[in-house]
Amino acid sequence: MSKLSPKASPHAVGCLVYSPAFHYLLLGSYCMLDIRLIRENSGLIKAKLAARGKSLDAAIDAVLECDADCRLAKTRLQLLYAERRRLSRQVEKLRRGEGGAPLQAEATANSLGEEINALNSRTTELNLRQKDLLLQLPNLPEEAVPHGTSASANPTLRTWGNPSEKSTTEDHVAIGRRLGLFDFNRAAKISGSGFLCFTGAGARLERSLLNFLLDLHTVQHGYREVNTPLLVHRECMVGTGQLPKFEEDMYAVNGDSSRLFLAPTAEVPVTNLYRDEVLNISHLPLCFVAYTPCFRREAGSAGRDTRGMIRLHQFDKVELVKICEVEDSEQELQSLTVDVEKVLQLLDLPYRVVELCTGDLGFSASHTYDIEVWSPGQGSFLEVSSCSNFRDFQSRRMNLRYKDFNGKSRFAHTLNGSGTALPRLYVALLENHVQSDGSVLLPQSLRGYFRADCIEPVS
Repeated sequence: MSKLSPKASPHAVGCLVYSPAFHYLLLGSYCMLDIRLIRENSGLIKAKLAARGKSLDAAIDAVLECDADCRLAKTRLQLLYAERRRLSRQVEKLRRGEGGAPLQAEATANSLGEEINALNSRTTELNLRQKDLLLQLPNLPEEAVPHGTSASANPTLRTWGNPSEKSTTEDHVAIGRRLGLFDFNRAAKISGSGFLCFTGAGARLERSLLNFLLDLHTVQHGYREVNTPLLVHRECMVGTGQLPKFEEDMYAVNGDSSRLFLAPTAEVPVTNLYRDEVLNISHLPLCFVAYTPCFRREAGSAGRDTRGMIRLHQFDKVELVKICEVEDSEQELQSLTVDVEKVLQLLDLPYRVVELCTGDLGFSASHTYDIEVWSPGQGSFLEVSSCSNFRDFQSRRMNLRYKDFNGKSRFAHTLNGSGTALPRLYVALLENHVQSDGSVLLPQSLRGYFRADCIEPVS
């Protein structure tokens, strides 16, 4: 069961128009990146990657140099194989007495064999180096993405609700402690800093939010729920782009090179469900929702948004994943974003939608909308979801294809978005709905799950 295409979807909110000059890039080969695209359009690729805020010209040149060496070695191999076949036929004739002694031809053939073996080893090394170089390159920003070097250049597309700016508003830490919703100290005793233990009504609220989100996305939005393993192979992490670049942020289970990792997001296991497969186009788009705990070391994030539960090493998240045809991915991105916005509307939480500029895009993303919820306690908006179109960047890494109606095999486009991450949703819920008497009044959509209208102070 898959979600109906947004071609007929009532909540598709406009799709972008692409220029003919960029048509080949959009429909041809975003990638890991596609070596043919780099070879034939290196100047354009350098310019597109430079728009991310850092020149990658040297990296592209290294790829091209490796590619040239590899192609030269393969061409030489073809010539050597042809010559060895010719000599083998000659040796057979000489052994049948059709000419002089076969010794010289045999010696030449043996010499060719040694060169072939050496070139095969060299080609293998070059192929591995080329793959490693390509895996280090980020995705190309889509042409319509606004240019900029940092988050300050991200345009706000729309807002919803009326953010409160009261300076006296309690933050979620004070509210949660007063209501007995969670315990940071005992969690730290078990696992260290950056972990959280929900207690009492706090644990029930977490469970209520998860069930609300899953029901919303499956019943109203038409996503198919899946429950995947939390331990994933290295190649799965490579497939969705977490590895090799972000390995220091991941939790590895054991020490060998093919070790398992704790999933940092359900994006990894869910998107990899179809790795190395060729899908039937009639089954597209595939739209999935999954709840998983997520595990991240958050290396290098010390001091950034670390108060309370805003940044944790383990947290719950409901993830939305889409796999679709090449031509439909921008429409699917619009639909995905609207589905996430519905969450915040039903919970009566003010938010804004911003479009990430080229310099703020994630490594694997080609186009991203961030949904940011208002946090009175922080006096700022907090990212609660990133909805991204990866085009065929991930599918090339995991060899995920489909056959179009002409029978041509094409790399699928993949998308995902948090639908949503629980910690910051939890923060916003407490801070926006705390009452003057200290209780938290729950929005109507959540009361049936929580089995009460509000959370009262602990006596």
